[in-house]
Amino acid sequence: MHSRTLGPELEVSALGLGCMPMAGIGNGMYGQASISESLATIDRAIELGVTFFDSAEVYGPYRNEELLGRAISGKRQGLVIATKFGFQFDTEGFRGLDSTPANVRRACEGSLQRLGIDEIDLFYQHRVDPDVPIEDTVGEMGRLVEEGKVRFLGLSEAGVETIKRAAATHPIAALQSEYSLWEREVETEILPLCQELDIGFVPYSPLGRGFLTGQIKSLEDLPEDDYRRRDPRYGEENFAQNMQLVDVVKQVAARHDRSAAQVALAWLMAQSEMIVPIPGSKRRATLEDSMASADLVLTSEDLTELDAAAPVGGTAGPRYGEAMMKMVRR
Repeated sequence: MHSRTLGPELEVSALGLGCMPMAGIGNGMYGQASISESLATIDRAIELGVTFFDSAEVYGPYRNEELLGRAISGKRQGLVIATKFGFQFDTEGFRGLDSTPANVRRACEGSLQRLGIDEIDLFYQHRVDPDVPIEDTVGEMGRLVEEGKVRFLGLSEAGVETIKRAAATHPIAALQSEYSLWEREVETEILPLCQELDIGFVPYSPLGRGFLTGQIKSLEDLPEDDYRRRDPRYGEENFAQNMQLVDVVKQVAARHDRSAAQVALAWLMAQSEMIVPIPGSKRRATLEDSMASADLVLTSEDLTELDAAAPVGGTAGPRYGEAMMKMVRR
């Protein structure tokens, strides 16, 4: 696995591993996960040369960080561990946003304990809190860097003006946002700004929450408790139209004797060296398939064909419901 650099100096593997499916929000966001298989998946990722692992306080909540901490115990050296803060939640579920300096510090201390590490390599604000100036939030995050509890800072789903103000407060190494062949809105303003400010870009859901793999032919292929049954892009009114893109991805994959997932990831990595996708996985088989994309080089003809099939704004349906859409690009 070759490496890429987020920001000026945070070196990571060209592909990271999104750990959310192993114990996401409510645990069953993408169906139930096996703890033993999840641990084996992280072990296999390390064997394959993956150094970049992404978690969050809210995943589980807490269980995802605990699982990742258990998996990396005794294997910490050379790994880049990223986690996120910014939600309020309790035993009843999600309660809102909180990026006050006090919560930044509380979250950091808790994540360090659950992950079993002395320093978080990349600490993200998970969603922008409109009630707290970004300067206050990033200022406190910067103090954690000064104290040696955090190495680098990141933002997730932040808008242009927020990114500018944050970067003026403290260097930002990475921005994490959804980006894939079926979600390309970041190309209009966000990616150019990251390029200008030397901020690395970490696409989450780089496989369209599994849609771009071509393995899902209908909603019946998903478990009853799977979050994607409520995803507008998976909805009955949008499914068939979105499947047209998958057909093109499959055609390109067939020419290379590769999987559709590998083509979708290779397309992302071909957009810029500053991009490090984090496909999620909870099984070794899907992990191995995704990571094989690191050595797939698409031709200019491939890229042109994929671009034409997936224009910016061409996907049918929004990526979230109305409430969640209000939390992105602030």
